[in-house]
Amino acid sequence: MPRIPATLGYCAALLLIGTVLSFASETSRSAVLFHLSTNLHNLLNGRLATLLSSAFVTGGGPVWLTVPVLACLLALAELRFGTRRLVAIFFGGHIGATLLVAGGLMVAVDRGWISHAVMRVQDVGVSYGAMAVLGALTAVLTRRWRWAWAASWLAVAGLGVALDRTFTSVGHLLALAIGLVSATVMCTLAGRPGQWLDKRPFTHPDRALLAIAIGLGATCLLLA
Repeated sequence: MPRIPATLGYCAALLLIGTVLSFASETSRSAVLFHLSTNLHNLLNGRLATLLSSAFVTGGGPVWLTVPVLACLLALAELRFGTRRLVAIFFGGHIGATLLVAGGLMVAVDRGWISHAVMRVQDVGVSYGAMAVLGALTAVLTRRWRWAWAASWLAVAGLGVALDRTFTSVGHLLALAIGLVSATVMCTLAGRPGQWLDKRPFTHPDRALLAIAIGLGATCLLLA
């Protein structure tokens, strides 16, 4: 059995769906993406399955580039704190940030701060889940680097919000915060039965994966 089943399975699904969509007509692709989106129109009409389905489309960027880069982040996390935790943190960050952003959008639309058109925009992608996992990696760093890692990413995410001023950038900040909270919980529970963390020093391959993950995170936060 592979040591990274969640990473391999999820990335294979992303590649398959992305490839199929690339061969679809523009009209068909737009219809599918709208159906999968976690926009307010879908959520308010009870299409809660979109909270999961929206994470199976890469969003912006070519799938052949996005998926391998994302795989580096997910593989490192899965090797360091396990499959179940990776899945919980990735989808917890994706769903949690999506719902928090949706709540903010509802208030903004209700008070007339933004147009009702925002209720039907396409809203899919892997970036919220990726940011949550990036934050959760704090748990496997040495004490010496944890605060610097967390503070640096919070600063970059805050800068992204200041520059971009969109609900997507706010969602990235919220997803990162969810990941950091997850890291705190994992560190607190570490050492108890069934609660393991691989905190061994990073090898050269680990550092390569981490460097690629950092590039992905910076791209999500500053070029959203």
